[in-house]
Amino acid sequence: MHHRLSLFWQRGLPALLAVSMLLLGSGCAMVTVKQVASTDYLANKRGDVLTTKTLSAASQETLSVVGLDEKLCEKDLPACRTTLLDTEGVSAEQRLSTLSELWVKTAMALSPKPKHAEKEPMSDAAVDAWLEAARYAYAYLFFSGRAPSDRAFEDRQTQVRDYYNYAAEQTASVVFKRARASALEGEDYNAPVAGERWTITSDFERLSMPSIPKQLVSASSVSFVGLRSTYRRDGFGAELVVVMDPPKLVTPLPQADAPADGHAHHRHEDVPQYSEMSSINATALLRFKGDDLDEVLQTSQVLLDVYSPEATEKVELHGEEVPLAGNFTAAYGLWLAQSGFATQSLRTLFGMSEGINEPHIYLMQPYDPNRRIIFMLHGLASSPEAWVNVANEIMGEPELRRQFQVWQVYYPTNAPIALNRYEIAQAFNATLKHFDPSGNSRASRDMVYIGHSMGGVLARLLVSDSGEVLWNDLLANYDLKGERLQRVQAKLGPLLHFQPQPNVERVIFIAAPHKGTDIAGNRLGRLIGKLVRLPLTILGKFEDVFLTLQQAEPQNSGSEKLRIPNSIDNLKASDPFVKAAAQLPIQPGLKYHSIIARRKPEVPLQQSDDGLVPYWSAHLDGAVSEKVITSGHSVQETPQAVLEVRRILREDVKETGAR
Repeated sequence: MHHRLSLFWQRGLPALLAVSMLLLGSGCAMVTVKQVASTDYLANKRGDVLTTKTLSAASQETLSVVGLDEKLCEKDLPACRTTLLDTEGVSAEQRLSTLSELWVKTAMALSPKPKHAEKEPMSDAAVDAWLEAARYAYAYLFFSGRAPSDRAFEDRQTQVRDYYNYAAEQTASVVFKRARASALEGEDYNAPVAGERWTITSDFERLSMPSIPKQLVSASSVSFVGLRSTYRRDGFGAELVVVMDPPKLVTPLPQADAPADGHAHHRHEDVPQYSEMSSINATALLRFKGDDLDEVLQTSQVLLDVYSPEATEKVELHGEEVPLAGNFTAAYGLWLAQSGFATQSLRTLFGMSEGINEPHIYLMQPYDPNRRIIFMLHGLASSPEAWVNVANEIMGEPELRRQFQVWQVYYPTNAPIALNRYEIAQAFNATLKHFDPSGNSRASRDMVYIGHSMGGVLARLLVSDSGEVLWNDLLANYDLKGERLQRVQAKLGPLLHFQPQPNVERVIFIAAPHKGTDIAGNRLGRLIGKLVRLPLTILGKFEDVFLTLQQAEPQNSGSEKLRIPNSIDNLKASDPFVKAAAQLPIQPGLKYHSIIARRKPEVPLQQSDDGLVPYWSAHLDGAVSEKVITSGHSVQETPQAVLEVRRILREDVKETGAR
């Protein structure tokens, strides 16, 4: 027995091993188990050429089925693509999605590196590769047998959508540069752009661009310090920002002795009263001509369709309703970052060069006749930057975005409040009349005004009725008759007589010193007031009439002779104008709300303040709601204030909808 076992180990075991090796070599593979961490599983499942620079697991599996792998495809990509197209047994979805990803990899290798993209033009070969990537993704989404809605929860569709969106972004950048160069030479901006293999026809008409844009920016390539949130909508298309040249708001300052023309409302005709933001949100789609898979894979005709994501939420493609991608923050952030408002607003306050001399209305998106207007007024030494997070959060909420469009005013905060109220009303009404001459659109009704600080005072005056109160207050202190009275009335009458702005449905006052503030009258306030300089344009308009008032002997011996007041003067609690204006009646039936800040919650509310504005000045009897927030004066930027504004607006939408 022992002898037989010995012979087996000597002769049989080697033979057994040889047979085992033969069996293994003939394809009888052994399966083993390998543990995979959940994080690695997700990374392997969702990683792809855009995130890891290597093909996705789905594409690698498809290549494996047809006897290929990523390395073989890198060596001979055309042969790899041909094999994929010709091999039976691979589903259309697998074939088309893998081809799209392979073309993305090719395009990335051919394209300039991001840091060189502006200086180094993209080659025709790279453009061709991006268009092929988009073509196969487009074919997968709409011509592979299942509708996009049937794959709504599939990771692969999300990957392929991203290939399409990124390819559309790259293609749009090239088309934009070529179209802009042609437009600068006088050709049609939407004229077809022809390449070696493709003809791309553009349609930018939906953006209503006022001039030839100067730059196209990928929304995904920028982020912002100072904006708490970036609001997007996932969907189909490349998220872009079209950047225009901003309007010139600064006018040459006149000579100090320039004669006045006798009109209180004279303005520089070269300076526009309104403009849309110089940055526009856009979403670009590539449409490939064809009604079936073969036509789409053979066509060389492509339409680059550009939409406003605010105006269009969905598009219909080949019988499918598809959500349109959109970024609602990028254009706003770029506009503010490039505006120079922070420096300019201070130069304006102190009457320095390169400041502004009159109000300007900004539309935060292209005008929409079917959206109601929210009109925002900033405060002293400020600008539209004061509303950075308020406006972004409002436009980031889908329901509010559907109902409203945001307008903002940028005005010289050194000017007297009465003059700013008059000129802001003139600019706002002229802007509205330009876009809605008949006044019958939805945009012209049920408007909402929001004012912070001095902007809140202006907002209240815009919805108040002066009657004869302010004018009589002036006449009570000065002996004005005959020619003197007529001269003063021609200049100051329009500023001191006003009625509520029509069609305003609701107002939100934020940290507004309706009754003035003692800070403006204390030592520091007086010092700042002395530094504030009125622009020569205002001095030229009103110097003669204030000289007339100075020459008029006051009826009350204790009265001070007038000088042209600045905004700091008008914010003093003791200022006659502020005292009289605080008593003016707000339009009957108007709903208004107060958001008030106080620095120290331990201080009794009635004695509290926000560092600049006391509670007693910000409080208004009759408000629908009053929200008190622990904060300094810039309370409008706090999350609590933004949430309150959004609450009020949602409530407003419900009420107006019910009516």
